[in-house]
Amino acid sequence: MTIQNKVVVITGASSGIGKETATLLAAKGAKLVLAARRESMLAPLAAALTAKYNTEIIYQKTDVTQLAEVKALIDSAITKFGRIDVLFNNAGLMPVSMLRDGKVDEWEAMIDINLKGALYGIKYALPIMEQQKSGHIITTDSVAGHFTGEGSSVYSATKYAMRAVMEGLRVEEVGKGIKSTLISPGHAQTELAAKISDPKLREAVLKSEAETGLSANDVANAVVYAIETPANVGINEVILRSIDQRDY
Repeated sequence: MTIQNKVVVITGASSGIGKETATLLAAKGAKLVLAARRESMLAPLAAALTAKYNTEIIYQKTDVTQLAEVKALIDSAITKFGRIDVLFNNAGLMPVSMLRDGKVDEWEAMIDINLKGALYGIKYALPIMEQQKSGHIITTDSVAGHFTGEGSSVYSATKYAMRAVMEGLRVEEVGKGIKSTLISPGHAQTELAAKISDPKLREAVLKSEAETGLSANDVANAVVYAIETPANVGINEVILRSIDQRDY
């Protein structure tokens, strides 16, 4: 049940849920491999957590839309630690918009990061976990993977798709010692809403997050809970919302 000395790879680790999860896990003695596109934020985070919690942490600049970079990330984890106990597919993008606006670049970016990026992580981590006969793959989803709201059609599509992928992963890995967990938060105070290009939608989402949103730490605690369960227990999905959030 302990997290101490588990090797955990976290994508999207430079801010928000990824950063908070890294902080909680470091405090419990996990060995961390932190990945994100912004190396300028990864380096000081890794240094600060290493100094404060005296655990082993490495980081690697990684764009999860690039298959070769995800492979290099997983290779780095194996080179340093010799195993991977948890892969947390946390990198994500949420530039929601109306379908009539036809923002194809934003649609493709969400598909590449939210869906393909997670699949790339699974591609390289899963064979290692099968060889170990143990492991845990966690993916950040959203309540938008259960309900589709105005402007969220493509974003929701990527999240619905990840629900299918993670359920498929669970079914395929039954009896192999490998866990799969989908973390589906409601409104949460992260950087995602700042990337919304539609001013009205951006204002509405930011207002909702400020008034009824979870903190990134709230979501990180759910991730830690899933990791801390006994080896025979799989937390397949966690849906969490602020108690003040009425809509999806």
